[in-house]
Amino acid sequence: MTQKIPMLTLSFHALGAVAACRAIGFNGAQATVQGQKIMGVSAHAVASEEIGAADAVGTGIIECGGNIAVGDSLISDNQGRAMKATGALAVKAGATQVTSTGANGATVLQGADLPEFVFADALEAGGTGDKIEVLFRR
Repeated sequence: MTQKIPMLTLSFHALGAVAACRAIGFNGAQATVQGQKIMGVSAHAVASEEIGAADAVGTGIIECGGNIAVGDSLISDNQGRAMKATGALAVKAGATQVTSTGANGATVLQGADLPEFVFADALEAGGTGDKIEVLFRR
């Protein structure tokens, strides 16, 4: 584990116990769904119903849920640990037939949230249980 340089740390009311260096959802609970949207990473362990601190901008330290290489795009696993994003964004084939060559313009993505929320990029490599420094995306 190395340094961290948080530029924004948010407080949260813990909904359940939170382990140190784990992803925190917007509800104040430790992340429990792979790829869920998170607000930050817990700076310390927090007991249920207590106030905790989550690093959200800058760099932070998170526990690995698998093997991670420097530069990997990261999502949370179902325990709030970091894991490598599962794949590149792809556009599914639609049900609307294209009937003219003029309709084949630029691809447009719809919707507000992607299937998995990439929250950071790895600044260090690590394996399951290791704690690494990450650069948050916002």
